[in-house]
Amino acid sequence: MKKEIIRNVAIIAHVDHGKTTLVDALLKQSGVFRQNQEVEDRVMDSNDLERERGITILSKNTAVHYKDYKINIIDTPGHADFGGEVERILKMVDGVVLVVDAFEGPMPQTKFVLKKALELKLPSVICVNKVDRPEARLTEVVDEVLDLFIELDANEEQLDSPFIFASAKNGISGRQHDALEESMQSLFETIIQNIPCPSGDEDGYSKVLISTIDYNEYVGRIGIGKVESGTISVGDEMWVTNYEQKDKSYKVRIGKLYEYDGLKRVEVSSSGTGSIVAISGIEQIEIGDTITTADDKTPLPFVKISEPTLVMTFSVNNGPFAGQEGKFVTSRQIRDRLMKELNTNVSLKVEDTQSADSFRVSGRGELHLSILMEQMRREGYEIMVSKPEVLMKEDENGKVMEPMERAIIDVPEEFMGAVIEKLGARKGEMVNMVQSKGGYTRIEFLIPTRGMIGYRSEFLTDTKGNGILNTLFEGHDYHKGEIPKRSQGSLVSFETGVAVSYGLYNAQERGVLFVSPGDKVYEGMVVGSNAKPMDIDVNVCKRKQATNMRASGADEALRLSPPRKMSLEEALEFIEHDELIELTPKSMRIRKKILDKQQRAKSKNKSV
Repeated sequence: MKKEIIRNVAIIAHVDHGKTTLVDALLKQSGVFRQNQEVEDRVMDSNDLERERGITILSKNTAVHYKDYKINIIDTPGHADFGGEVERILKMVDGVVLVVDAFEGPMPQTKFVLKKALELKLPSVICVNKVDRPEARLTEVVDEVLDLFIELDANEEQLDSPFIFASAKNGISGRQHDALEESMQSLFETIIQNIPCPSGDEDGYSKVLISTIDYNEYVGRIGIGKVESGTISVGDEMWVTNYEQKDKSYKVRIGKLYEYDGLKRVEVSSSGTGSIVAISGIEQIEIGDTITTADDKTPLPFVKISEPTLVMTFSVNNGPFAGQEGKFVTSRQIRDRLMKELNTNVSLKVEDTQSADSFRVSGRGELHLSILMEQMRREGYEIMVSKPEVLMKEDENGKVMEPMERAIIDVPEEFMGAVIEKLGARKGEMVNMVQSKGGYTRIEFLIPTRGMIGYRSEFLTDTKGNGILNTLFEGHDYHKGEIPKRSQGSLVSFETGVAVSYGLYNAQERGVLFVSPGDKVYEGMVVGSNAKPMDIDVNVCKRKQATNMRASGADEALRLSPPRKMSLEEALEFIEHDELIELTPKSMRIRKKILDKQQRAKSKNKSV
């Protein structure tokens, strides 16, 4: 295929501005699906977690045909924890479609992804999506996008980027917001006219830069990247080199070669310059590798992968109920699963510890790690995880530096006080405050990453669900000092058995319960939070003594408050350093590291 009829484009945007829905519309209108085929929404979000949370976690490749052109489209994540995915994907494309919500306008992640695209000198098509929203502010949003381009030092050519107005959900678009066509033709035409064809030399030495990795149980690792120059064919003898690892150089043979067509990978015998290809059969292939000919082994430069900022310990579940609900419970199975994750999740780092049953797992943020845990428990794994800790650095003088986030918050005026107070206590420093749209105020903070752990759920409570919180990694700064810990202690069960109403009724006077009547509990399990800042042992299995005077049936009259059911992120914020979260396919429990009451007391005395 001649490179002149190829267009490689990435869809970039802030989370929830409609990237994946836009790709759906392009797929449907390019004839990928049969006329009567049932197609679910957000077809590119292929795993359950992406569908449930409404976010894209991994970038996805697809290709559509429009007239005589082949348009390779990459749907990218919009969440800051997966920003590393976006940076790498941009090395594979020749232009971007920047999607902006017609009401919200440019948001923090819009700025992040656009900055990366402008740095790589990629041309843009700006798609103002959701124009059918009743509160759409089309003129203001166009001005805000242009202001953002100016703020990011865009050149004249980049400032002339064309605007398209669309409602991806309804499959309509147009160059003027008041003259929309009943199709996505305007967007297709604008992509063809404004995104250039790939620039490589078709007659040059063959080179493929691997930008992302897929994994398949049958064929192993699959390297995905763009043919930067020349032609690559099945059976070719090639060399693998790497720009960052100068001594890396080994010979390989191209086993199988695929290109994208719709949602499928189609096997091909050869691919030319500009094509996006998937290559299987190279066992050790890594992101950033260059596959090149023996005649010119010069590797192509690549983006450095972002360093992890948070670390947690994953360990074998050794609680009293271990092995009752999960299929995979041994340290070997957990280690194999974590190592398999490294095949595709490049921002993750896994290290062995002195204990054969525990592993240090580092990631880009709380969401990044909690999604891995959620995937593992759904696959049938039982694990225990510790409280997340931030990864500190030292400068040349030995001073401790910690990762910092820029938190951008849009909040109604009545909740501003609570937000400013909470973030101040978490060592946040306010750097900006402006009147935002629709009665909201935008506040920007620079805050340590550890100050943001678990704050999202608290933020939603404080703002009654009306606030919008976005964070971006800002770099490292000197340690900001201690952040106050949670003010409540834990209610800890001192008996193994089944929680009953009578025991729970007596325990709920102490604080908020996490368990209901009929739940199985064990000694050392945290069954609630104490209103006071100390741990208390409670017996939630205690039954009322039945006598002639008191019938045990009177239990039914006891009024119990509904238990607090926490999300995984809330539980990670709640636990202290002497506590763990036990995750199984069916349950999530909080427990003490030391289950035995006497042993716990001895350990506490020693540490004091």
